[in-house]
Amino acid sequence: MTLALLYSPAGSSLPPADAADLTGELEQALRAAGASSVVHLAAVPALSGAPAPGGPGRLHDLVRQARDAGEQLLICPDNLVAHPSLLWTLATEPAGRSSVLVMADPSGDLKEDRGRIVPATPGSGTTRFLGALCIAPADLPILDRAADRPDLLGALLEDGLVPIAVRPRTLRAHQVRTPAELAAARASVAAVDEDRARLRLAVKEQDDFFTTYAVSSWSPLVTKAAARLGLTPTAVTGLSVLFAGAAALAFWQASRPLMILGGILLYLGFVLDCVDGQLARYTRNFDAFGGWLDTMADRAKEYAVYAGLAVGAERAGLPYAWPLAITAIVLQTARHMTDTWYGALHDEAAARPVAQAAAGVGARLTAASVKAQSQRGSLIYWAKKIVVFPIGERWALMAVLAAFTNGRIALAAVVGFGLLAAAYTLALRSLRALSMRVPVMHTVDTMRHRDDGPLVRSLLSRAAVGHPLPSAAAFAVYGLSTVTVFLTGDVRAWLLALVAVFVVLAGLPARSRHGGALDWLVPAALRAAEYLVVVAVGLYGPVPPAVVFLLLFTLALRHYDLTARMEKGAPATAAGGAILGWDGRVLLLSLAALLGFATAGVAILAALVAAAFSLTAVRDWRASRTR
Repeated sequence: MTLALLYSPAGSSLPPADAADLTGELEQALRAAGASSVVHLAAVPALSGAPAPGGPGRLHDLVRQARDAGEQLLICPDNLVAHPSLLWTLATEPAGRSSVLVMADPSGDLKEDRGRIVPATPGSGTTRFLGALCIAPADLPILDRAADRPDLLGALLEDGLVPIAVRPRTLRAHQVRTPAELAAARASVAAVDEDRARLRLAVKEQDDFFTTYAVSSWSPLVTKAAARLGLTPTAVTGLSVLFAGAAALAFWQASRPLMILGGILLYLGFVLDCVDGQLARYTRNFDAFGGWLDTMADRAKEYAVYAGLAVGAERAGLPYAWPLAITAIVLQTARHMTDTWYGALHDEAAARPVAQAAAGVGARLTAASVKAQSQRGSLIYWAKKIVVFPIGERWALMAVLAAFTNGRIALAAVVGFGLLAAAYTLALRSLRALSMRVPVMHTVDTMRHRDDGPLVRSLLSRAAVGHPLPSAAAFAVYGLSTVTVFLTGDVRAWLLALVAVFVVLAGLPARSRHGGALDWLVPAALRAAEYLVVVAVGLYGPVPPAVVFLLLFTLALRHYDLTARMEKGAPATAAGGAILGWDGRVLLLSLAALLGFATAGVAILAALVAAAFSLTAVRDWRASRTR
């Protein structure tokens, strides 16, 4: 629910009749946006610069009212002429975060950074405030502290608020002060087909190359049809899973007609994967687990396709397909962990910039990146998009190579381009992170996102010694070295037994503050280390590659569950309760292998992780439906 506030900005000279009509229209738009009640204050000092009737405490009263009711507070000037859907967008931010209505303006005093609004240094502004904002319940205390200060938005940003930017783009929004401005603004709004504009706005503004030109050029037609049919975004996600699953089965069969069919199905599945998000944005139909489900489905679909390609290549008598599929799932999962935590680091740096971030190689890289992003549609803009090998490019590459070559070549291409992208992104992001000098891991439940188990939580971490990243990185290097040695055929039991030493080494600093500039890499390093130990056990056993892949698949779902809940704002009531944790899993798995039960150990652990993930997801999904 939403509590809405209409306030009167200073300097308006609209005739009383025009002002009353506009106020009525805005009240109607606010209620359509979900406002349970609309309060009209003649002035709010922090927003209008004029004294407020009843004193400055009136805004504090509204903040407390919203906080007590668990509602967000939607604040809007009573001289705003805009498409009603912009207020709807403000009030329906998918993750429930605060948002603010802005528009591009080179002389503005704000700037947009990764879709969020931050203060601009003199001369660097690119955005200006249009007077409307929605404060999430979690941020109401910040609003309460800033309510008496002269520049409300500036005070909110200064106190740590980093709101989501809502820009009109093809819609229209104007603050008016004279009858002439009112007439011009109404004409501007009337000239735009709001529904058609909303449909286009549902498409991501800065998507990847393949998605932009091969999907988003026509996917709004599918989105519109899905809306008319009454389909929900979750239903479209389900259809996408069916298409990708059918593609994996077609690749499994490995005949040329079915390989071509699989490529087509994979492409159509990706189109539907884009449509579910577009439909959610078009209808503003978001729920606590919608974004989570989309993320989890993306990863499950992609990894199922890896398996289908590997089985198909094996059926065709092509060796090394399973090793390539295993390499691809380890590489992509570790990469996605770095993507998640670098995004969190970037958002934290935007909220709390430090003076040193203005200098150094990292700062120059950041400036170059911002410049490239501003040259939308240019060669360097698209090169920067493609080089990170995003999902659209990965799926397109798999679809084309599978249709015209074979599954082994498709997997080899995914691994090859994935390694290049990983090297590029890791090097540049590390340099930029060193320049930012802003930690991020300490802002969350660190042990939960490390996926520490009882051994680390209750025993090893009590020492709180050592440095988190070097310890985790050493564990990952050990895992990679062990896999490399085992691949040569020199399978030694003592080398696998050394895993206990590295578990202790990586577990000791778990309680230490993860405040280093590069400590955002710790979760990815631990994921890579655990997965490489699984691969080493598979080589030591030996364990059938398909069984190894199955365990990696379930572990990946477990770890994506943690990050997706954080990114999408989904409830995390039970998701932190890991079975064994990374420490317990690698120790028990290694022990099972040393005792001669490698295959059984891998299979049983895969079943346990899958069961724990499924039960937690279902329980939390049901709990979200009852709220």
